[in-house]
Amino acid sequence: MPSPWTRIGWRNLGRNRRRTILTAGGLAVGYCGVVVLAGLTDGMVGEMLRNGTGVLSGQIQIHAPDYLPDRDMHRTIGGRDGTDVARLLAQADTQPGVAAAAPRVYAGGLVSTGGATVGATLLGIDPEREARTTLLLGSLTEGHVPREGANEILVGGEMARTLNAHVGDTVVVVAPGADGSLGNDLFTVSGIYVSGIGDLDVSTALLPIGTLQYLIALDPSRIHEVVVRVPEPWAAPAIATELQQAITDPPIAVEPWTTFRPEMADYARLAQSSFWLVLVIVFAMAIFGVANTLLMATFERRFEIALLRSLGAGPSGLVRSIVTEAVALGVIATGIGAVVGLALIAWWHHAPLDLSLFFGGFSMMGSYIRPVLRTDYPWAMFGWAALSLILTAVVASLYPAYRAIKTPAAETLAGR
Repeated sequence: MPSPWTRIGWRNLGRNRRRTILTAGGLAVGYCGVVVLAGLTDGMVGEMLRNGTGVLSGQIQIHAPDYLPDRDMHRTIGGRDGTDVARLLAQADTQPGVAAAAPRVYAGGLVSTGGATVGATLLGIDPEREARTTLLLGSLTEGHVPREGANEILVGGEMARTLNAHVGDTVVVVAPGADGSLGNDLFTVSGIYVSGIGDLDVSTALLPIGTLQYLIALDPSRIHEVVVRVPEPWAAPAIATELQQAITDPPIAVEPWTTFRPEMADYARLAQSSFWLVLVIVFAMAIFGVANTLLMATFERRFEIALLRSLGAGPSGLVRSIVTEAVALGVIATGIGAVVGLALIAWWHHAPLDLSLFFGGFSMMGSYIRPVLRTDYPWAMFGWAALSLILTAVVASLYPAYRAIKTPAAETLAGR
């Protein structure tokens, strides 16, 4: 059962409804602005993480302990004896939190046509698994994915432009073999992809994993890497630790994207930490609005307050009524701001604003950012902003409450 002072504080909001509505509306706009801005920032960071880790690198990588940073082609998982690739993939697939896994083989080589030659990273993939694990094959703009046994190759748009190559053209691929030989063969351009990441499009060509292993004289049991997809990027470090503990044979190193893409992790944390600065600025300004409202309210009720004090009302009861009024104001503003903010975020999430008419996408830290403003749901910020708003209201009420109990009752009743 609420105390009489609590009920008085609540009812005081209705004495000047226009002022209460304006103050609550201002606080609600501040709350709504904070959560929507947090949603937009989360959306941009999410876009960067999804593309930065999803296009090629994956959220987790499994490789031989001594493979990085040199990427020596002889340092395959399991060493020169190789490993049971199917068993390794099955172990990764069954780990909780893992959505998909794909094997890879890397090689360096030259891709040339009659008139041009480019240095290239040759990436051997399992097309079916790769399509479930990364977004790279989804950026195919012409042709089809290379097929095993057909001597086909998939090249980036910039590489195709440099080579003046088109779908169906023949290119020569030369690459050093693991046995010291020089592998070379003719390949048909099966397709062209455009990821939007310039360095990738100009330098990476994809072949079926078996085709590349044959070209560089690498046994089918020898692979350089397993790329793992995790639906929630921030869960990758914990899942990587579990994978490291679960797979003990052969010896492996398991690294989450926060390890091999630290600059992206630092940027994401910096963007998220900026929420707190916005939160402090917005609600520091709100303190003055709430304090002004409560000062005016207590001034208008100064005779009432003086009379209550003359009849024996203690300072604690008066303070409680003013603080209750402030908290009620904060709760009302939070409710309004939460409903409007959630509606805006939901609308922006399902119907993002496409700004491609004004400018194109851009590459940042190896990630292609589309000119699309999409919000994510910043659930934690909803809670922190609500708590901050109510605390702001309480802090703002302290000075009006102090003035109310410190003003002499006799002078107020005497009209002085």
